[in-house]
Amino acid sequence: MDAPSLATDKPITIAIMAMGGQGGGVLADWIVAMAESQGWIAQSTSVPGVAQRTGATIYYVEIIRPQRNHAPVLSLMPVPGDVDVVIAAELMEAGRAIQRGLVSPDRTTLIASSHRAYAVTEKAQPGDGTADPTPVIAAAEGVSRRFVHADMQALAERAGSVISSSLFGALAASGALPFDRTAFEDTMRASGIGVEAGLRSFGAGFDAVLTPNRPIEQPIVIPSDVQGGTTAERLELRRALTRIDAEFPPAAGDMLRIGLRRVVDYQDVAYAHEYLDRVSRLADRGDEVVIEAAKQIAVALSYDDVIRVADLKTRGSRFARVREEVTARRDQIVQTTEFMHPRVAEICGTLPARLGLAIENSPPLTNILRRLFERGRRVRTTSLAGFLPLYVIAGLRRHRRSLLRHTREMAHIEVWLTRVAGQTDPRLALELLKCRRLVKGYSDTHARGQSKFDKVIGATDMLRGREDAADWIRRLRDAALADVDGRALDGALATIATL
Repeated sequence: MDAPSLATDKPITIAIMAMGGQGGGVLADWIVAMAESQGWIAQSTSVPGVAQRTGATIYYVEIIRPQRNHAPVLSLMPVPGDVDVVIAAELMEAGRAIQRGLVSPDRTTLIASSHRAYAVTEKAQPGDGTADPTPVIAAAEGVSRRFVHADMQALAERAGSVISSSLFGALAASGALPFDRTAFEDTMRASGIGVEAGLRSFGAGFDAVLTPNRPIEQPIVIPSDVQGGTTAERLELRRALTRIDAEFPPAAGDMLRIGLRRVVDYQDVAYAHEYLDRVSRLADRGDEVVIEAAKQIAVALSYDDVIRVADLKTRGSRFARVREEVTARRDQIVQTTEFMHPRVAEICGTLPARLGLAIENSPPLTNILRRLFERGRRVRTTSLAGFLPLYVIAGLRRHRRSLLRHTREMAHIEVWLTRVAGQTDPRLALELLKCRRLVKGYSDTHARGQSKFDKVIGATDMLRGREDAADWIRRLRDAALADVDGRALDGALATIATL
């Protein structure tokens, strides 16, 4: 036989931008399997990246119709200006594809999920550090031949599936590939993994392209029934739910129920009544104040500590979620490794109040603890040696009320609520409640936030008797959220001192 010549027909080129857990490899495999099932030749490669969580990867697929006696020439990676379809599993990944030159106005169909997976630089800001998506959307519309976007993550979650399936549906509806919807769906059925939920998600992505302006409903789940726990715990929780209807404005009911669920999950049913007791101190201040109090007090009571971290990392639901994110099969083993960096402050905070305080006040003891524990370490929670210590720490929850950290947090919350309850101006009380958002995270982040919070709350003494006190507290809070170092806040406080 004569040696085959090289095919000159141009392949269809597809670049997929996805982060770890978003199923970019699955999406590429579906495209390859579908093309081959239709008699086409397909090739896929992947190029790991270094962005956001575990790194954004470019999956690259080329498909071409076979020709007799002609062998195709397929590339191993996308070339700027020579990509027919770009699929981005997150909005800023679409922006990075544009920066790389993979999107061109004369040929590229750009398909992107409009949701965000926030970068570390965005999360590190004290306030809202999220990047503005408007320039990315404007650029995508300007430099692509066609731009298709919707919240594919929300569509997939509503269907009980993963984002790769909704993106596959969007690709089918875009008409960028010469295959009908049946070919796409048959490919998913042939995979045999999560088919029913996957097809629902596929259909949602398909419809989102055909009707791009249709809103995605995200119903809020409000706990209205009591499940789990002992009989005594269920009775106490029902009593707490009854208190919401009897003691608080109806407008605050939903937020109180959400807060109730949060604090019970954090501690126990008795904590729910402690939560309602604190909110009830402001029950006569108007709907807006009670709703804000219900939100902020629930967050304050469920502060992040070592016990909470250990609890979340050893829950069965977390291991199940990790398996789902990496699309592991039932017969595959998934190992989970956590990075831990305990400080002396966290260790002392997990001890009984008197003991923890005594160690903190003893430099020799703190130096010993620092040498023993204050270093980064990797803990494999899918092994008994890694799981068991965290499980034991999580079990300290029943003793949390007697520990040093809890004692300090409750004292701090009491000072804050006493300050709020003492205000006759409901607008000022509302702004003081909102200031609680300054306190977040743990370790150094928590300490910085609490320091700013104390400065803002303390400014009410300088503003006593002023009609614009609420406006000044709001400005101080905005200044505190403006930078990590707190220079803007110090400047605003200096201005108040001159009033």
